[in-house]
Order: sequence, then structure tokens, then C-alpha cells
Amino acid sequence: MEGIRLNGSATGVVFRDKETCRLEGQQPGVSEEELKKACADFEAIFINYMLKTMRRAIPQSGTNFPGKDIYSTMVDRKVAEALAKRGGGIGLQEMLLRQLKSGIED
Repeated sequence: MEGIRLNGSATGVVFRDKETCRLEGQQPGVSEEELKKACADFEAIFINYMLKTMRRAIPQSGTNFPGKDIYSTMVDRKVAEALAKRGGGIGLQEMLLRQLKSGIED
């Protein structure tokens, strides 16, 4: 999963100032596709955190096998990614996209 990149750190969306873009011969700002991807990625991270927290709230059963925690983490991550991609996710990415687009256009 990719995250948001601010001025060159991590991966994902890059927010560039006007001077940097002028020097690199690019347009300032962020494309809508990059913004959508960042919002979907954030929603997947949020859902993953929710699933992890919900899993911790469940009492542990007697079933314990080697690698159970790793397997559970991988399942939670894939479920979160699938939920975020499926029909607009849980609505968080749409709200984020609307908010970020209004901030960029101002």
C-alpha cells in the first residue's frame, strides 16, 4: 500500500510548491487520480486499524498455532484493501476527496 508523500518522503502523492514545479517544468498541485489513490489508501489503512482493534477486543480462544498473529495481520490487510476498493469503500475516501479537492481549488 502506498501512502502520501510530502516533499519527497515515503511514496504516493507529491505536494509541490510553485517554484519547484517551475524549475522542474511541471504543473503545481496534485492530479485527481493521485488524490483518489491517496484517499483510497488512507481508507484501507483506517479499515485495517479498525479490524486490528476489533480483533483485539475478542476474547482469545484455545486455538493457538504458530504464525497465527502474522496470518491474522495479513488477512486483515487484504480485507481492508478489498473493502476500500469495493464500491467507494465505507465512504471515508469520498469525504476526504471532497475535502481535499475543495482545499486545493481555493
